[in-house]
Order: sequence, then structure tokens, then C-alpha cells
Amino acid sequence: MSRIRVAALALMRQDGTGEALLVVRKRGSTRFMLPGGKFEGAETETACLARELHEELGLTFDPDTAISLGRFEAEAANEPGHIVEAVVYRQQAAPGLNPVCGAEIEEIGWLALDDGAVDPAMLLAPLLTRELLPRLCAASPLRSPSPGA
Repeated sequence: MSRIRVAALALMRQDGTGEALLVVRKRGSTRFMLPGGKFEGAETETACLARELHEELGLTFDPDTAISLGRFEAEAANEPGHIVEAVVYRQQAAPGLNPVCGAEIEEIGWLALDDGAVDPAMLLAPLLTRELLPRLCAASPLRSPSPGA
């Protein structure tokens, strides 16, 4: 399988019930994913993320306040037969942050990280469902323990 290398951001904010994660849906796609994108040329991870966040959402990325979560891989959501290799950073959203749809982004959403809060009708990219959501939910400070835990 071919591989696609990307940089992505797990942008978190506090909402009324706990933490929420910013997700985006690209035009012509059905699945929500983390904001970010493919590297251009010899870009560094943080330069790629800064460029993509500005183009896609009108946001500024500050690498000094971001935490590297590591490298993850899963089937690509929008390119059958490909594996996405993602370097992912986590950052807390500034109060009043207002991302706007730009570039190829058609829809923006905030995904609650509480148990059972994910809308089953909201289709998510495999990278989110298999790799990142379990880690982010486990790390959420306001997450209640699962039954039987």
C-alpha cells in the first residue's frame, strides 16, 4: 500500500461537559478528521501544520504551546488503498477561538470526548477512531471512569 505523510493537530477546548476535539470534513468527503495535511517539499512538521491550519481554518499554530503526541498510522479516510502516516500534536484552544472553513474544508465540528458522546451518524476517519480517540479520551481530565473499570 502507498503511504501518505501528514501533520495533524488535536486542538482541544473545554466545553460545558468536558473536553472537545476540533474535527474537520473536507469537501467531497464523508469522514471527519483532524485538521492538518500533507507536507510540501522539505517542510518541518511544525511548518506544515502552521501552513495547513492557516489555509484550512484561518488559525495560527504556535509550536511552543503544542505537545507532540507521536506518530500514528491507519488506512487513509479519503484515498482507498493508502495508509496515512501522521505526526500529531496536541494544543489547547485559546478562549474565543473561531476557526472558519477555508481551502478544501466544508464542515467544522467539536467532538465531545465524554463516554458515549460521539454521534454515531458522524463518520470519523480510521486514524481518529483506532488510534487517537482512545488516547485522547483516556487523557481527558474530566472523563468519568467506564463501568467496570
